[in-house]
Amino acid sequence: MARPKAWEFDDELWAVVEPLLPKVERRACHPGRKRHPDRLVSQGILFVLQTGIAWEHLPQELGFGSGMTCWRRLAEWTASGVWPRLHEVLLAKLRSAGARDFSRAAVDGSHIRALKGAPRRDEAPLTGGKTGSKHHLITDATGIPLAVTLTGGNRNDATQLIPLLQAVPPVRGKRGRPRRRPDVVLGDRGYDHDKYRRLVWDLAVKPVIARRGTEHGSGLGTQRWIVERAFAHLHRFRRLRIRWEIRDDIHDAFRALGCALICWRRLVSLR
Repeated sequence: MARPKAWEFDDELWAVVEPLLPKVERRACHPGRKRHPDRLVSQGILFVLQTGIAWEHLPQELGFGSGMTCWRRLAEWTASGVWPRLHEVLLAKLRSAGARDFSRAAVDGSHIRALKGAPRRDEAPLTGGKTGSKHHLITDATGIPLAVTLTGGNRNDATQLIPLLQAVPPVRGKRGRPRRRPDVVLGDRGYDHDKYRRLVWDLAVKPVIARRGTEHGSGLGTQRWIVERAFAHLHRFRRLRIRWEIRDDIHDAFRALGCALICWRRLVSLR
């Protein structure tokens, strides 16, 4: 069997995605033009995520529909919460397969350019007038992305430590209560602030954060590299390297879809 292209949903992944999509019934009295198949449109969305191509340049010969059709369907599915649910479902499958490790988590931030002047979610100039946007990522001990948040490029990493921990969804996949909090969270010197350490303890999580002014060689780098690798995987999707979307929700959709695809590829690698 030929290996599917990077922008194709294979049958197994589509079987996970399809039940999450909202059902749209055609009206018998005014049917209008037939709706383009969801699977083809979703592959058009994935093509844009993988290649970073502009919507209007989506090749028509691929059969995915027009770029505007794909954009509208992406906005429709985003409003229905499809992508976070897909990420959560795949996290549960990983936990069921024994491929999740909540013994520790790692956090980090990565600045990205925003070439269309995307509005910032936060306007307070906490770290100066730095433009663009910022991705904040938390992974488990194996490097699986648990949650990603989006802020303005001027936002200090430490301010996103608690929002990241709170953004981790309840992960099912085993009997008993869903798991949501890691035992330990690792952070670099950008997270060094006693206020946030206390807030992390309040969530029943142990903060292990490097101190400013201390020499390197604390050993945290040997454990934190997993979050840097996860950023490399996430930004391999070209649409996430540079922010082209003015709307936060559309960019959020691409980020959640990227995290879900990383989870799926880890599942496939376990076979």
